[in-house]
Amino acid sequence: MGKLLCDSSAASVETLAPATPPAGSPLHWALPPPPPSMGYGWGEVAGLEDQQRRKLERISDRGVAWKVPDTDPASSSDSDNDREVIYQIFRLEHGGQVESDGNCLFTAARRSMGIKMSARELRRCTVRRFEEEYEKEENKEGIDLAIRNMYSPDIKAGWGVHVVQEVKLLAQKVDRAGMDSAINELMELGIQREIAAETIYKERCTAVNDGSGWAKYMSISGSDEDEHDIITLQYTEEGLLSIDENRDGHAAAFGDDIALECLATEFKREVYVVQAHGSDAMVDEDNCVFFLPHSPRGPICGAPIFLFMKGTGWCGAGADHYEPLITSLIPNVSHDKAAIVL
Repeated sequence: MGKLLCDSSAASVETLAPATPPAGSPLHWALPPPPPSMGYGWGEVAGLEDQQRRKLERISDRGVAWKVPDTDPASSSDSDNDREVIYQIFRLEHGGQVESDGNCLFTAARRSMGIKMSARELRRCTVRRFEEEYEKEENKEGIDLAIRNMYSPDIKAGWGVHVVQEVKLLAQKVDRAGMDSAINELMELGIQREIAAETIYKERCTAVNDGSGWAKYMSISGSDEDEHDIITLQYTEEGLLSIDENRDGHAAAFGDDIALECLATEFKREVYVVQAHGSDAMVDEDNCVFFLPHSPRGPICGAPIFLFMKGTGWCGAGADHYEPLITSLIPNVSHDKAAIVL
C-alpha cells in the first residue's frame, strides 16, 4: 500500500493505490480491498428512470473492462501486436446516498476508495495537489482561462448556450460586517439593495478567475473554519437576476473537472464519472450511460475510481450531485463479453 501525507500534522493516511510494480514485469494489479459499506443493487437506487436502471443493471451484470496500463519501459519498443494486453473486469454497484451539501464529490470519492480521511481532509489534499501542479505548469494562462470561464464568465457573451450565468466571489468572513455597512450606506443614498450589494461585493471580494482564486474557492467546505464565504451573482441576458449572499456560510465549493484531475493525480488512479441520462436527454437506452474519464498527470499506479452522476439532459449535462460506486472484480470473464470496454 502507498502512504500519503495529507495534513500539516504529517499524520499518514493509507491510500488504496498499490505500489508501482517493478519494471520488466506486466502489471497485474489486485483490486483494492472493498470499502466497509457494501454496494447496493441498482433496483434499490431511488430517482432512476426505467431505462437508466435497466442499462446500469446490464453493466453491473456483465461488467466494465479496464485495460491495465503497461508500465514496462522495454515494451515500448515492441509492436502493439506483441504486447500482452491485460484487462480487469469490474462490477459496479451503487455506494449509497451522500449529503447534497456541496461536498458530495469528496464524500463520494472517499467512500468509493474506502479511505479513512474525511471529506474535508480529502478536499484539502486535492487543493494542495492543484497548487503543486499549478506551480509547475507552463501554461498557467490556459488554466486561468478555464477557471474564468467557469466562475467569472463574461456576462456579455455566452447567451446562445446559457439562460442563466453565475459569477462566484469570495468574501472573507471577517469582512462581512464591513461589507454590510457599506451596502447600507449605498441604500441610504437611494440605491436598490441588490445593486448596492452587487457593487460592494465586486469591489471587496476575491474573484475566482485564476489558479490562486480557484485554490481559495475549492478550499471552502461550508464549515465555520473556512476563511471565505461564497457569494453567487446570477445573471440573465437582461442583467442581474439574484444574489445568494450565503449568510450562514454553509455553501461549499462543488467539485469540478479540475478537482477530479487533481484527485486522479494525487492517487495515481484514473477517475471515471459514470453519467446516466434519462428521457429528457433524448437518447435511447443503449446510449444513456457515459463513462467520462479523468486521467492523472503522471503514471497510473492503481485501479480506477468510479463515481456516479445522474444526468439532467443535455443542457444540464453534469447534473449537480456525485454518488459513490463500489467496485468488485468479476473473475473469468473475457473483456469482449463485458458491457463496456474503457
